[in-house]
Amino acid sequence: MGQGHSDEHVARNVSTEQLSHELARRFAKKCFTPLEITHFKDVFRSLADEQDGMQYWKEETLCRFLVIPDALGPGPLIYQMATYLGAFPFPSLAPSILTIEALLKVVVIMTERYGTVLKRGRADRNKLLFRSLAVFDRRMSSVYEKPTQELLDSVRDEKLEKVDTSDAVLEEARSQAAGEESSQSALGFAIDKPANDEDEEEDDDELALAALDSLDAIEVFKFDQRADTKIHHAQIPVDNFRRLLMLLLVIAPLDSQESLSKHAERLNPKRIESLRQVADSILWSFTPEQNAGIFYHSFNKIIPASLPYIFDGLNPLFEHFLFSKNIDLSKRKRSSAPAQMTSPTVHQTADAPLEPLLPREGDILNLDILSQLSFFIKGTNLFRRLRPLYLGADAGFSLGSIEQKVFNWRAPSILLVSGTRLSPTPKGTRERSFADTLHPKRFADGASGNNSHGKVIFGAYIDVPWKHTYKEAIGGSEMLLFQLSPLHEVFGASTVSKDYLTFTKTGIGLGCPPPRAKSVSGLSSHTALGPISLLLDSSLEFGVFTHDSTGGGSFHPSTTRHSDWQDRFEIDNLEIWGCGGDEEAERQRAAWAFEEREAEARRSVKMGKDIEADRALLEMAGLVGGHGNSGGSMG
Repeated sequence: MGQGHSDEHVARNVSTEQLSHELARRFAKKCFTPLEITHFKDVFRSLADEQDGMQYWKEETLCRFLVIPDALGPGPLIYQMATYLGAFPFPSLAPSILTIEALLKVVVIMTERYGTVLKRGRADRNKLLFRSLAVFDRRMSSVYEKPTQELLDSVRDEKLEKVDTSDAVLEEARSQAAGEESSQSALGFAIDKPANDEDEEEDDDELALAALDSLDAIEVFKFDQRADTKIHHAQIPVDNFRRLLMLLLVIAPLDSQESLSKHAERLNPKRIESLRQVADSILWSFTPEQNAGIFYHSFNKIIPASLPYIFDGLNPLFEHFLFSKNIDLSKRKRSSAPAQMTSPTVHQTADAPLEPLLPREGDILNLDILSQLSFFIKGTNLFRRLRPLYLGADAGFSLGSIEQKVFNWRAPSILLVSGTRLSPTPKGTRERSFADTLHPKRFADGASGNNSHGKVIFGAYIDVPWKHTYKEAIGGSEMLLFQLSPLHEVFGASTVSKDYLTFTKTGIGLGCPPPRAKSVSGLSSHTALGPISLLLDSSLEFGVFTHDSTGGGSFHPSTTRHSDWQDRFEIDNLEIWGCGGDEEAERQRAAWAFEEREAEARRSVKMGKDIEADRALLEMAGLVGGHGNSGGSMG
């Protein structure tokens, strides 16, 4: 007991500044190579400002170095995140000044290199990123689940505070880093003392615990937590999150050492509007019509389920700190460079033309939808890896065209379908015929988000090659069914049923049981729809997406929308894209060539050497000549 008390006493007497310095030292030693640290120091010092002997980065410096596009306006938000992460693992010290140690911690967290030091915190940084983005509003603390409409209206009318980067605030932040007490309530992302703390469980940050555990300083964390905001009382303002989403869409395809400026050059007014539409689809999955901001309980549900790779673009963006333009490795003497000092892989040189992210854009799939897909399908399977297999606008809307163009693709593929919702009462013969094949509609239409025109986009990631299905469906555990607009949501494969994909003369079904070969007396002749399913009819004119919240089918129901809905729509466009590179494309071309040779062989029936004998044989069979006519004499 005496030894335990002594350790606790030592921990309490170690200042947070000393522990923060020690953590930065360990990060530098274990998370980077010596050459990377050399590059990082050169980048920092070459752009740093200095005041009273302290070197630091300003917001303008950080945004200029990362080439954050001014047209999207996320610069203050990125700086806000950096000044919070720079105080890691002590939130009470935020906002920190971006000294070389603070910026080193920012790079470690943003590039997820902390795993070599923080064994317990390797799995997830999402909670820490939420903290860096969130603001605390005391008025929301007691009713964060269901705030009153009056309160929501008052919050919406207020202008969101921006991070103040004036010299006065910088001095205040410096005094905090020196251990002085601060209210922290006047800084954009700063934090008030929460109300009703005694009734709430301690809100531990796994990464912070892992960091302090590595320093044998867990006790200090417990005292620092008293000044920390309870995460469930915080929220990310909707407009801030929209700006961040637009930036994340732009940087999604970014490679290490690939300049963001080349992607920012495409940001004309039309592209910005397209980015905003995609960002709004994602934003509305967090139900902003119910809350004034994004709360952690929804953030923590939606990100893992529907947006697991949304922050991946931050990794290569912050890896730019590890490449200094002032250091020319070609001039270094070979003998002075240790063998283990290898610089990170450079995928593109500064002046090299970029390979197109898509060989061509479709009517549905453009660069922004592609980035949206990369938020839940790994970007390494998408960027510069997709091939247009079937585009309905070019090939015609028929199952035969899909069979001809898609069946020989021996790798995963992505189906995208866009359409316009049908009115509750069918109009015209075709709509009535489609409605007659389905059970009477008993679910309401899905949510509309910001879309008032009834436009929808659904799709599926298909992890097996296409083929005709007769008695059994095809597909595997990596199948995904998803909605991209007007809301973003992903429905993962379930093991309750394995009716993942069917392709028959009656249409394309995802999550639907295979159609019966013959109608059975006493059973309904209506098409069977799965609880979570997408069906495209045989003419590819109409489709229906069904969500039954009770689940039990081939795909899991929504993790956030616990209601039932069904969208019946007229198909506007249909596209199927192959996931693969040149090898898969060459394999498909070889299969096409083989089929063409087989068809030509069947068309060419060669005669033997004895032509007269062959002809006599054909005449006896009644295939040529007039001797094979059937029927007898009438006389």
